[in-house]
Amino acid sequence: MASIDQHSATERPFPPKQYQSLFAMPLSPAELREHQARYLSMPEYRYGPAARLLFWTADKVFPQGRSFEFFAFVELVARVPYMAWEHVGHIAQTQNHRDHEFDRKIQDRVLLARDEQDNEFWHLLIMEEACEQVGYERRWFFDKLFPQILSVVYYHLSWLLFVVRPNWSYQLNRDFEDHAMRQYARFVEEHPEFDEMAWESRYRGDYGFHATVGDMLRQIAHDEEQHKLHSEAFIRRGARFSRRTG
Repeated sequence: MASIDQHSATERPFPPKQYQSLFAMPLSPAELREHQARYLSMPEYRYGPAARLLFWTADKVFPQGRSFEFFAFVELVARVPYMAWEHVGHIAQTQNHRDHEFDRKIQDRVLLARDEQDNEFWHLLIMEEACEQVGYERRWFFDKLFPQILSVVYYHLSWLLFVVRPNWSYQLNRDFEDHAMRQYARFVEEHPEFDEMAWESRYRGDYGFHATVGDMLRQIAHDEEQHKLHSEAFIRRGARFSRRTG
């Protein structure tokens, strides 16, 4: 073993390398408008049965359609699959803790799931803040209790699908995120006044600065597309944990 240099022993070590969020760099207003136009021009997509049931439920709970309260509901549920995948990843790490290289690959997926979960968390807080700003009166069952019940059901469904056949879990999330992306794009299209409204929020320092409410919503739509693309990537490469691909 090499001897320790006395000078270096008195210096502070380098800090550990930090995970860089995939959602840390907001897009410009021009880029956001280009993406919104693309989302609006996409052909209709046929979702799976479980996703269609979720969307039907949301339509019944919020018959008023696209609104800040609708998206608060969506974002509360949207975090759930990433929580389930992080949990499954920790279980896989426990079972394979002696295989250091494999465990490190699993950790990369855990970090991605946590990053996506955090991104959805900021969406949720922003939508909840918007509900307060517009004076939305919350319903005890449909706005408070029911979303919690649905989140628990969705968590266990995402977890079970991953255990049985991981592709199914990612396919369900792909459908959910594709739908959310399109809904946000249409919401902005339906409300051109959002481009005249300054976005004032206590979460700009956490999520990223956008001058208008319209651009903030377009950025969220783009985030949802990134979530969708990540799920599609795992579907293509093989969703189950693998020593070859992670």
